[in-house]
Amino acid sequence: MIRRLGETPEHGRRYTRRPGAYVLLPRGRQVLVTWYDDGQNPELQLPGGGIDPGESPITALHREVFEETGWSISGPRRLGAFRRFTYMPEYDLWAEKVCTVYCARPVQCKGPPTEEFHEAVWMDIDVVVEALGNPGDRHFAKQLARTL
Repeated sequence: MIRRLGETPEHGRRYTRRPGAYVLLPRGRQVLVTWYDDGQNPELQLPGGGIDPGESPITALHREVFEETGWSISGPRRLGAFRRFTYMPEYDLWAEKVCTVYCARPVQCKGPPTEEFHEAVWMDIDVVVEALGNPGDRHFAKQLARTL
């Protein structure tokens, strides 16, 4: 059973399961994160996102990190997973997000993010722990902070 972090699902609401891969990218005490701002729902996020049908979690992780940050990564290792129930306005969808979180090494910036509304930002891990937009991401960032 994967632990739930965040809001309790609403009774009677139908949720669509959405598996995703997300990553913590430390360099010293700095972490590469994504600032997402569509003008309505600004949020600090771990780079990552949905796993497409037929795509492996690691392939999705590399693709999503590049799209959201412009960086390539290496050596992802799984830290754990959590579930969260949320509304995804960009898809007009109530989702049960099954989030697998990794830690990897940022290798090279190959350009700006290619995904709209995303900005790659280096931040101190202690700031990231407090500022991430959901409790699952914060949980794994806190674990990482204890090791840096």
